[in-house]
Amino acid sequence: MSERQAAPRTPTWWVWSAAWPVTAVFVLSNAATPLYVLWQRDIGFSKGTLTVVFAFYIVGLLGSLLVSGVVSDRLGRKPVLLPALALALAACAIFATATTVTALLVARLFTGIAVGAVVSAGMAAVTDVAGPERRRLAALLASCAMVFGAGLGPLLAGLLSETLPAPTVTVFAVEAVLLATAVLAVLRMPVRRPAARGKGAWVRVPGVPRGNGVHLALGIAVFAPGITATSFVLSLGPTLLTELLGTTSRIVSGAMAFVMFLAATGVQFAVRKLPRRTVLTAGASSTTLGMTALIAAVHASSVVLLVVSALLAGAGQGMGQLGGLSLLNSTVPPQRLAEANAALNVAGYLPAGLLPVSTGYLMDAVGLPTGATVFGSALMGLAVAGALVVVAGHRRVPEPA
Repeated sequence: MSERQAAPRTPTWWVWSAAWPVTAVFVLSNAATPLYVLWQRDIGFSKGTLTVVFAFYIVGLLGSLLVSGVVSDRLGRKPVLLPALALALAACAIFATATTVTALLVARLFTGIAVGAVVSAGMAAVTDVAGPERRRLAALLASCAMVFGAGLGPLLAGLLSETLPAPTVTVFAVEAVLLATAVLAVLRMPVRRPAARGKGAWVRVPGVPRGNGVHLALGIAVFAPGITATSFVLSLGPTLLTELLGTTSRIVSGAMAFVMFLAATGVQFAVRKLPRRTVLTAGASSTTLGMTALIAAVHASSVVLLVVSALLAGAGQGMGQLGGLSLLNSTVPPQRLAEANAALNVAGYLPAGLLPVSTGYLMDAVGLPTGATVFGSALMGLAVAGALVVVAGHRRVPEPA
């Protein structure tokens, strides 16, 4: 009996509970965002170095995705999730005591590894607990758990660091408590180990079964530009706010990240009953408009346009993510689902790591307006191409009855 079939009639509250570890780890994923201005002041490093610190998270995540999906499908969800949560707790301890760039790099690396595990094994666990008759609900909850946690992290960090003493310690102490509750949720999660082991290498570039490649490609076409846009706002948003608004308020930068991911969460509930091809096309369009607003914001020095850009970027990621996960949930067999989730995220996080890092160094060399314009224009091109891919492949998008 597979894990997805283990609890087909599990109460709905257990499905929500299964999504909590995803939320808790994603709170950590972006909790450091408002605090970088403090570390820059105390340690001293450039915009380029800041994006490298951010990119180490991507390195850890991609490395984790090469193995976590396959291991989860073969050994079960818990053997992947519990070590990941332990690494996340270690990252909290390192962040709380960091006094060097090296410490920040290690903490971000550990965070990335943990996130890679939850986007593959954690999201698959939500589907397992939900059962085959609630696959669309599982995709919605798993996707919303990810983006809500990603937004809640910087908001909590901004508020706690501005209002309580020892800002870089308090934030991660609170996050450690959240992660401890996630450990309890995983320990009690009603999933079983797979009855049969898969074949092939344990460490490999994740993929999907034959015949599902087109569904993966359609999800990637929209999800990748969307998450790259939100990654840019997370890594360089505080810098943009400082340049445009002249503020280093951690509450303001955290709030901007929160509303971006709140948009990503809300839009998924709003479009959850629409055809998948409509959701994907709308996601690509939202990312395109978001990058248009970003370029306008830096040239007009407009904070309002910057916030609009963040909201549109969040909506673009949310719809691309929901559409991609829904396609995989509805077409990929349970014994390959975690690996399929990993494949979607590998393709999304590669540009999300490379483009913002390149833009950070470009801004150091040619200035913020030019660097942001180049980034926005490149991502607009990718988003438009993604929309064309969805339109061209619309007959291959399965729809629920």
